[in-house]
Amino acid sequence: MDYKALAERLLPGEYPSLASYEEKYPPRDLPKGAQVTRLAPSPTGFIHLGNLFAAIANERIAHQSGGILYLRIEDTDLKRKVEGAVEAVKNALRYFDIKFDEGAEIDGDNTYAPWYQRQRAEIYRAFVKHLIEIGRAYPCFCTEEELTKLREEQTAKKEITGYYGKYARCRNLSEEEIYKNLDAGKPFVIRLKSMGNPENKIKFRDAIKGEITVTENDQDVVILKSDGIPTYHFAHAIDDHLMRTTLVIRGEEWLASLPIHIELFDVLGFERPRYGHNCSLMKQDGDTRRKLSKRKDPELSLEFYRKEGYYARAVKVYMLTLLNSNFEEWYLKNPEKPLEEFKFTAEKMSKSGTLFDIDKLNDISKNELSKLSAEEMFDFLKTWADEFGTEAQKGYFEDREKMLKVLTLCMGIGGKKRRKDFTTASQAMDFIKYFFERPASYEDYRVEKETKKAILEGFLAKYDPADDSQAWFAKIKEIAAEHGFAAEMKDYKASPEAYRGSVADVAEVLRIATTGKANTPDLWTIQQILGEEETKARIGAAM
Repeated sequence: MDYKALAERLLPGEYPSLASYEEKYPPRDLPKGAQVTRLAPSPTGFIHLGNLFAAIANERIAHQSGGILYLRIEDTDLKRKVEGAVEAVKNALRYFDIKFDEGAEIDGDNTYAPWYQRQRAEIYRAFVKHLIEIGRAYPCFCTEEELTKLREEQTAKKEITGYYGKYARCRNLSEEEIYKNLDAGKPFVIRLKSMGNPENKIKFRDAIKGEITVTENDQDVVILKSDGIPTYHFAHAIDDHLMRTTLVIRGEEWLASLPIHIELFDVLGFERPRYGHNCSLMKQDGDTRRKLSKRKDPELSLEFYRKEGYYARAVKVYMLTLLNSNFEEWYLKNPEKPLEEFKFTAEKMSKSGTLFDIDKLNDISKNELSKLSAEEMFDFLKTWADEFGTEAQKGYFEDREKMLKVLTLCMGIGGKKRRKDFTTASQAMDFIKYFFERPASYEDYRVEKETKKAILEGFLAKYDPADDSQAWFAKIKEIAAEHGFAAEMKDYKASPEAYRGSVADVAEVLRIATTGKANTPDLWTIQQILGEEETKARIGAAM
């Protein structure tokens, strides 16, 4: 068969030489040991925790080695493309402080551009044409219906599904049959002519899992679709070579495709990058563990963490505890150090399924937020509210001085021990709502209605906003004594049957009337922040 003539018929016209691409995309001038890594999502609009998991690993490995992290968009499948998806990817990863050096919509070196695969179509076709010319690729005219029947036949026989061996019906078409199909205008794809033997095993050094063994590929996979756009398998091999990628960290679901990728790199004459297949994120579901699911688990989406207002550093700290087995110990010893000082290694990544525990993330988030100053918390909450908050919540920040007082109190700044009440921005905004909006409802009072009214009337009669906390509390004790409550806790503990309750019960009535809640930070300080007019109005409304 005249393969050169066939290649010209299938992909007519002059293409740049393969050598010219090697010159156009030369090896990178980087320090010895520097790693070039990438994140290469599809523009589907859905970026998930697994993407962040891989992004953190790739970013750390690249930057601590003096290397490069780039963003490539794998948009070969137009059916999955969603408008605005690339911006969504960038926004999500920017939130978690993942810094790209190059790539799609990144202000950096464009030597290795374009970064969108559909814009690189000519490059892929040049390599496909070369494979046809050397007899390592061929046209396949099988229809979708024929391929479906083929899979059904293989399934019925309990055989491996795919296009291989005796099932590769177009692999051995004669020259006459090929041209007859082409003359008839039949649509076709281009397939790799695999030379693999499933009886042969390949030993492979995985950057994460260590030494593994895979079966040699014998599948004649599609490398160029009927629209002239390559499949992911083929495009990624060309791009990782020409963009000079040295290490690919990806999900373990790609292990099944590894034999295909090994053969593609070999047939193209490329040096393979190192691959590291990270474990899946699992969730405890009753007595069993399962993979996090897009359908069942909202916490899989990175948008969930932005909308809820998780503190980015807290999420990164938790991700690093899952990514590297020695991170948690390092962080306990170095809680204030920049995360970049931790020496990240692929070898320390988990080799089997990792349990994602949102309760542990919440604990870390509380701890990280408790370290912030009032000014830092103000900026964090305002940034969240500007994008995701209600109009009322945006208004909380109009009086900066008041908000700083609220945050200082609620975070326990200046006290003996910092409070850890805040988990996320959305939860924090709900927590402090009563400082800015009057209660729409009240938690249950533990005293009778008439007693509640008498306590509130007594408070209004004695209330003086100029009182310091001691004078204020002395008046609360007076009100307690006037209504049969123990003014001193020690008296109540000694003879509880002698009283209607304690001064704590009286204070709780005032707390609920002021805030709607039975548990809050210091009530005197709350009333000082609210001011005389608002405090009186709230007590009056509660009566």
